[in-house]
Amino acid sequence: MNIVVITGASGGIGRQFSLQLDRGLASVDEFWLIARRKDRLHALARRLTHRTRLFCLDLAKEEDLCRFDAVLAKERPVVRMLINCAGYGLNGDCERIPAARQAGQVDVNCRALLWLTLSCLPYMKPHSRILQLASSAAFLPQPGFAAYAATKAFVLRFSQALSIELARKRIYVTAVCPGPVDTDFLVTAQQYGEMPAFKKRFLARPEAVVKKALKDSAHRRQNSVFGLPNLALWAASRVLPQGFLAKTAYRMRGDLQ
Repeated sequence: MNIVVITGASGGIGRQFSLQLDRGLASVDEFWLIARRKDRLHALARRLTHRTRLFCLDLAKEEDLCRFDAVLAKERPVVRMLINCAGYGLNGDCERIPAARQAGQVDVNCRALLWLTLSCLPYMKPHSRILQLASSAAFLPQPGFAAYAATKAFVLRFSQALSIELARKRIYVTAVCPGPVDTDFLVTAQQYGEMPAFKKRFLARPEAVVKKALKDSAHRRQNSVFGLPNLALWAASRVLPQGFLAKTAYRMRGDLQ
């Protein structure tokens, strides 16, 4: 049985991956969709033509990760694609945000992504693909978005290294790096501080981000950077001092005198 595994499938980018892949993967038997919101998972499943298996899991909890591992071990499917979209970010200075909420970003954005990637790898064959949702926030330190940017730096570097390790097995890894995207992510992100106005000016549509990510993955590219502003940031982060760029971004928020 050939499957696609998508985390964070109940909304935003994960949902959009499900919808777009549903139209173009005739060789896949089932979509395994993972999210916390059961009602939204069922609503999405009703829109898909593929058979679906729904996993209402909290990926911050080890017992839920183990539950998924147990299903993999029992069913032993062929994982043709793994798409890790689950995650969240919290905008605002670190001292304003409860420690547990910040640590949760590490649990979901990093630990769960790492766990699920390693869980699915034994069930992948040549030409399987992995897409990891990173962010343009990974390109440099981001005061005011510090923990989130750090988690996405982990995703980016882990994905790039894994891409090289798995090349000999012809399993291809792409780190997806959009900037701000017009999804429910923004509601959570602004619980402790307003998103800077300059970021809101460049909001991308999830449909466009996913379309480019799938194209870049099909071309076996390590990175999928969406939009000219993010490409410019990527280039700048490779040639300019990161401390200078980080302070400049913080000044643009109006927080640094």
